[in-house]
Amino acid sequence: MARSRQSPIPFRSTSFRPSSKKALLSTEDPVLPRASTKGRNPLHRLAPPAPTVRVAADSIGLTLPVPPSVNHQYATVNGRRLLSAKGRAYKDLVGQQILVALAQSPHRGTLRQILRQASLSLSIHFFFESALRRDTDGGLKIAQDALCEGLGLNDNRVVEIHLYKFQDRDNPRMEIRLSVAPPASPEPARPTTLATPAAVPPKNPAHKQRD
Repeated sequence: MARSRQSPIPFRSTSFRPSSKKALLSTEDPVLPRASTKGRNPLHRLAPPAPTVRVAADSIGLTLPVPPSVNHQYATVNGRRLLSAKGRAYKDLVGQQILVALAQSPHRGTLRQILRQASLSLSIHFFFESALRRDTDGGLKIAQDALCEGLGLNDNRVVEIHLYKFQDRDNPRMEIRLSVAPPASPEPARPTTLATPAAVPPKNPAHKQRD
């Protein structure tokens, strides 16, 4: 019995051979160059994973990375002491966090108006990896300048400052809060100075009263 002849099944085959390595690169997905660490943001390791911002009508609080140490805040250029790249990056970071917080807060207009007219209180809690290697006042100036500049305030409105230092190896950070200072308490009364009794001259035994 003769087998029925089946019709041929069409099959398409495409072969491609690039003429050069350059052509291969042009036909495949683009190869991205490896990211270079040069010029990277100096604070790329300091940015908090979830920044905490608290905005009220008369105060603002932020949780930020620990500021650079004093030795890394400034650089000497041509005999002039200028803010270093790390210092500028830190101030930019604080300014960005403030702008985002104010844009999302209904108190942004009221807060700025109140802070620009009132005496201010600054409170900073430092959480260092090692409490013995950092001083509390080392990060004060750059943190205060960054916060006030981000809010458009003159830092001379700050009339009281509270600094605290703790240790947290797993989560180093800085919790900063700027608020309206409480009313100044009346000047304490000066202690009353007791009058010194006048010295009584001793009696001269050579002069005895006569009967």
